[in-house]
Amino acid sequence: MSAIDIAIICIYCLTLPFIAFALSGRQDSVSTYIGGGHNLPWWVICLSLVATETSTLTIISIPGIAYGSGMVFVGLAVGYVIGRALVAWLFLPRYFSGQVSSVYQYLGQRFGPAMERTVSATFLVMRVLAEGIRLFAGMLPVAAILASMHLPLPQWAIMLLITGLTLFYTMFGGLRAVVWSDAIQLAVYAVGTAACMGLLYHQATDMQIHALRHSNRFHLFHKSAQFFLDPYTPCAAMIGGAIMAMASHGTDQLLVQRVLAARNLYDARKALVGSGVMVGCLFAMLSLVGMLLWARNDEKPLAAMGLQTSDALFPAFIVHDLPPGLAGLLIAGLLSATMGSLSATLNAMTSATVLDFAAPCRALARCMGLSALAFARVVTLLWAVVLVCAALAFARCHGPAVVFGLSVASCSYGAMLGAFVFAMFSRHALTREVLPAFVVTVVTVVTVCGLMMLWHPYGATIAFTWLVPLGVMVMFICALGSRAIGKIWQ
Repeated sequence: MSAIDIAIICIYCLTLPFIAFALSGRQDSVSTYIGGGHNLPWWVICLSLVATETSTLTIISIPGIAYGSGMVFVGLAVGYVIGRALVAWLFLPRYFSGQVSSVYQYLGQRFGPAMERTVSATFLVMRVLAEGIRLFAGMLPVAAILASMHLPLPQWAIMLLITGLTLFYTMFGGLRAVVWSDAIQLAVYAVGTAACMGLLYHQATDMQIHALRHSNRFHLFHKSAQFFLDPYTPCAAMIGGAIMAMASHGTDQLLVQRVLAARNLYDARKALVGSGVMVGCLFAMLSLVGMLLWARNDEKPLAAMGLQTSDALFPAFIVHDLPPGLAGLLIAGLLSATMGSLSATLNAMTSATVLDFAAPCRALARCMGLSALAFARVVTLLWAVVLVCAALAFARCHGPAVVFGLSVASCSYGAMLGAFVFAMFSRHALTREVLPAFVVTVVTVVTVCGLMMLWHPYGATIAFTWLVPLGVMVMFICALGSRAIGKIWQ
């Protein structure tokens, strides 16, 4: 590793927390700490949404997937845009009219506090698992890259360093610091990715570019007969991806929290739909990096180059082929992606805790002699400790890590989306019908995924894009079945 690379990494890691803290402004209440004052510009929220849902796994996995499958993740982004548009026009008006700060408060207004706390607790548990996977797997390529550049640091040390830096501006700057830092972090790894594209295109020969242009790798979807096993078929990507986006951006506090920080409904809609377009552009850039690497390597399979997994492709390119300066920028981009998703998770989990469990939190704060704002900061610290412990508990997973992370996050999305659909569009739905159906659905989908992973140890065989539709179907069947049983007993 050159002195320039080390300087770029150190300057970035040391200055970003202070810049984010300076941009956050004064934090004088819990509402400002977890809601950003509800006056953030829409374009900053848009950038923050993209940075929140992408992580180190996204950056390292998509080029490897594109190396073997082309632009399939861009096809998945088409479904994401459709799903966000539906959320923008169907869900957001109800959230803004209800004046909620936690998306699960909407369920509490419709079905009572038991439903609100059950769904919020499910979000917290699943978020710990999903973010633990992302944090653990995200440190692997960073540690490998630093070791190959003669700067060996153990993974746990990198994890603690990144968590500590992220915790500083998240605890003291609140949501405003998280959103502004997300915008900076997205710019860092987007510029780094664009620079890689330019370098690869410049180095490619005319024959390699000709081979790429006349290949079938620009197709957005797979033509596969494995309808429920391949997440990149047209139906899986567009229908399953749209439903998945409706669940993640319409029911997940991690992402909805940012949308609710907008000044008004119009700004929130622009931020949400715009983020889908930007995610598609980011996926396209990362996919082009993988496809250009495929052309540069003369279409060799990964195994022929000594790479055991597709996730090793982009880190190997960073280590061996990037010039000084650009390598440091890419490593800073990997670190920034991890910091962005981690800070967003910490703030979202804090908001869900103090808002959806308000009464016990107030009682605990009084016992500790803390103000509401100080208690919220303590909660942020505790969740950081939990996430680090969860990350250290995970073993290495096989296959593309981004797919594994999406599969874990999707286990509860179907039940959540089903609960919100009942709350918004069914006047006759009752808590005694929806709450048991929600619990049964979460247990069922988690069990199915667990059995699939035991049967096929390299990951669940059912495509992650179909996990959310599966959960929605189970949710509706259970709720309607509970209603039918109730009528019979009456």
